[in-house]
Amino acid sequence: MAEISNLGYLVFGASDLDKWEEFAVGIAGMQVGNRDAGRSLALRMDEYEQRILIEKDSQDDLTAAGWLFDTEADLEIYVHRLRDKGVKVAAGGAELAANRRVEKLYLCEDPNGYRHEFAFGPVYAPLATPFRSSVLVSGFETGALGVGHFLAVARNYKESVAFYRETLGLKISDYIRQELAPGLVADAAFFHARTGRHHSLATCFIPNAPKRLNHFMVQVNALDDVGLAYDRCMKAGVPVYMGIGHHPNDHMVSFYVVTPSGFAMEFGYGGLVIDDANWEVKSYSQLSDWGHQRGAAFSV
Repeated sequence: MAEISNLGYLVFGASDLDKWEEFAVGIAGMQVGNRDAGRSLALRMDEYEQRILIEKDSQDDLTAAGWLFDTEADLEIYVHRLRDKGVKVAAGGAELAANRRVEKLYLCEDPNGYRHEFAFGPVYAPLATPFRSSVLVSGFETGALGVGHFLAVARNYKESVAFYRETLGLKISDYIRQELAPGLVADAAFFHARTGRHHSLATCFIPNAPKRLNHFMVQVNALDDVGLAYDRCMKAGVPVYMGIGHHPNDHMVSFYVVTPSGFAMEFGYGGLVIDDANWEVKSYSQLSDWGHQRGAAFSV
């Protein structure tokens, strides 16, 4: 059956591209792939020409999530299935495909105000221009697992979970329900795609959330890189939303830092990869086993 392989890329709107370049390169360890002055910033994390695209936009929020398929045939079958379910799916066109650095794509709207893009054929960088980070000891855990994950704020939690599972065909990894304060319960669902990163998408209802995106996550190949990135944030005075800690569901050791757009980036190591043949869906009662102490720098 044709299904999403992985989360291949993310697109953000941002009001300050210069600050994003400083943050992405100097703190997170990404590499600039292309800079269209005053319009966009393309960021590399591996052999792809582009993993994160940041476009000039005053909203400072998530614009699109790019889901990759292994073949054009899988993509076409999947799009046909979405249309059979009554989803309005539009062809992206050659210009948008070139902008996203893929061969072909389609798109549909998410009930929470951003866009899903379905694509195949990511563009690889030339051999002569390999990915090089100026600060990472190891590198990013991408490849078949994709760019990482993101947590989209749900306007309607039940509707969002149904859309991601029944419409998009993502698989439930697990749930976390924790009372954060009297009367305030975090009810989160986590979803994975075919290649098994513990979750490529998560959703949670957050009252009065100012943005569609709570955070996105990038994963590195060495625990030392998490500690070194944390030290870079401290030295540069970049606001840390949550200190280093450990999640019970994906086993990620990570911390959360506030990006120039106001949403958070989780920077982590050691996330689980799911084998569906042996996976058991569980429900947890806490977001973190230890650590992840919250700072005052973040409003969501």
